[in-house]
Amino acid sequence: MNIPNILTLIRIAFIPLLVVLFYLPYAWSMPTAAVLFGLASITDWLDGYLARRWDQSTPFGAFLDPVADKLMVAIALALLIERFDSWLLTLPALVIIA
Repeated sequence: MNIPNILTLIRIAFIPLLVVLFYLPYAWSMPTAAVLFGLASITDWLDGYLARRWDQSTPFGAFLDPVADKLMVAIALALLIERFDSWLLTLPALVIIA
């Protein structure tokens, strides 16, 4: 287990937290969920950078990194589709997920 893989696992652990933050009944919950999504994006960049820079690429990381990315984006899009209930958001989101 190396730092890039740990960052990827942290990104996966952020997913349930993102969902909980999104549904909390407070004015600050959705902006906080957006910040968490931004932090997850930064960890995505950082784990790739560190894996290349420190030559710590692993088969596990090569498999899990894109899975973590797709899970985070798909969950975020699904939350937005559910919240805003508009075909103008739903159609592009479904194309992205597909």
